[in-house]
Amino acid sequence: MNVTVDGSDSFVIGVDYGTLSGRAVVVRVRDGKELGSGVFEYPHAVVTDALPADVAGVPGETAARLPGEWALQVPDDYRDVLRRAVPEAIADAGIDPAAVVGIATDFTACTMVPVKADGTPLNELPGFANRPHAYVKLWRHHAAQAQADRINSLAAERGESWLPRYGGLISSEWEFAKGLQLLEEDPDAYAAMDHWVEAADWIVWQLCGNYVRNACTAGYKGIYQDGRYPSEEFLSALNPDFKDFVSTKLEHTIGRLGDAAGRLTAEAAAWTGLPEGIAVAVGNVDAHVTAPAAKAVEPGQLVAIMGTSTCHVMNGSELREVPGMCGVVDGGIVDGLWGYEAGQSGVGDIFGWFTKNGVPPEYHQAAAEKGLGIHEYLTGLASRQAIGEHGLLALDWHSGNRSVLVDHELSGVVVGQTLATRPEDTYRALLEATAFGTRTIVDAFRDSGVPVKEFIVAGGLLKNKLLMQIYADVTGLPLSTIGSAQGPALGSAIHAAVAAGEYADIRAAAGAMGSEPGGIYIPIAENVAAYEELFQEYRTLHDYFGRGANSVMHRLKAVQRSARRASSPPAGGETAGIVSEPAEEEVSA
Repeated sequence: MNVTVDGSDSFVIGVDYGTLSGRAVVVRVRDGKELGSGVFEYPHAVVTDALPADVAGVPGETAARLPGEWALQVPDDYRDVLRRAVPEAIADAGIDPAAVVGIATDFTACTMVPVKADGTPLNELPGFANRPHAYVKLWRHHAAQAQADRINSLAAERGESWLPRYGGLISSEWEFAKGLQLLEEDPDAYAAMDHWVEAADWIVWQLCGNYVRNACTAGYKGIYQDGRYPSEEFLSALNPDFKDFVSTKLEHTIGRLGDAAGRLTAEAAAWTGLPEGIAVAVGNVDAHVTAPAAKAVEPGQLVAIMGTSTCHVMNGSELREVPGMCGVVDGGIVDGLWGYEAGQSGVGDIFGWFTKNGVPPEYHQAAAEKGLGIHEYLTGLASRQAIGEHGLLALDWHSGNRSVLVDHELSGVVVGQTLATRPEDTYRALLEATAFGTRTIVDAFRDSGVPVKEFIVAGGLLKNKLLMQIYADVTGLPLSTIGSAQGPALGSAIHAAVAAGEYADIRAAAGAMGSEPGGIYIPIAENVAAYEELFQEYRTLHDYFGRGANSVMHRLKAVQRSARRASSPPAGGETAGIVSEPAEEEVSA
């Protein structure tokens, strides 16, 4: 996309690291115009069954197998985004790289990298390439649930002051649970690790040579509140060998969002084609950088970044304790306000799973004959239905529940299926289930004194107009979509502009560079009433399975794990390999 630019213009690069790929965008500083982009898909995608033989350095049949609930990635795939997507974006924009003044990145979270003191990932060391715990633990690695349960139980028992800041529960996705799992399952790898690093900070380290922890992930995922982490006494009570986890593996300089972490090194300049010495912004989370991109920097503007998962972020003027939220952090989105976060672990992932596993071939064939993707085809069929016509109700827990139950042992449910149920019926029920999950989050905020006045959607799923209208009707809120197709990358570019000194702060940069709405959806009164009836049924189902009335989901998970251990084939069995997730992009956090 070659464009005519003023010779005096300056530009910034925003790089968004998603679950399956990294995207770079070139943005003009004076007005936020996106001039070019590049995308690089991770060659190893999401590793869920066995380590990739080419990285593990062993024949495929001897690559280490992974238990259930694991999700790993290969860190060098992230470097390749800098080598490939950034130069591609510059070429697409047709600008002189010398006019670029800064670069910033965002990442899915909580995604953790075990590294040596110089930043080298453990999997790149001799003797560690075939050890699963030496690899990146992706945000959707849920195998540390047992450790999270112990952390929550002990924190509640001791009355730890930080626990209410996380709605009373911390997640298996977060730094401490994953770190404790690493210690207890591979103590040698734990001992060899010098730093337990958020990928958001690791990639910045690769760019500028400085390791700076960003305030966002430290607060939301690292239990850093009021200037401190959980105490050594608490950690020792979890496991005596975990006592010095903070002081030896985690603690480091924390950088404020929008500040510069350092300057682009000569090596990173060679990777990217950018000038050595330009500003490199402190890292951030994909969801949280999107709020400025949507110009949502004031209290009451709830931003949902919807992809394979959904993250909900919002600023508030006061500190409130919201049950089941992912966290509240002072300055977690912009300085001077409390940043709130909640989320759903599965959204686009659920839709993608269903189209791959629950839709018969004739539907795929019919979609192809019409020149449509399967999601478009099913959406078209589902949009013809009256609300409730399919007779179904679903729980959106196929990847566990992040908010408000914070329990990744939960699983999906569809109630009401008959021999007359069609794929489009189930598809619509799943769309509605994710909207009900978001409504549960909105209600939790409101009930806790954090008003939600506006609903703004970013991410890949905003293109589905039926889904957007369903969300407006279910929440009863006016809904707008961000005009940018690259919300997180644009948000990162805004942070790069601040780090480069082009704007005084994030608010000022957001006002000049943020995206205008792309679409507006107003709740339809009769739809709101119809969905209210279904939502009450959803709440009944939600509480029955999610709040202890029936723990069958937990029991089934235990049975599944036991059966897998008993029947696990030797390394290199028929199911060994790498599983790539659905094409809808994610937001973790």
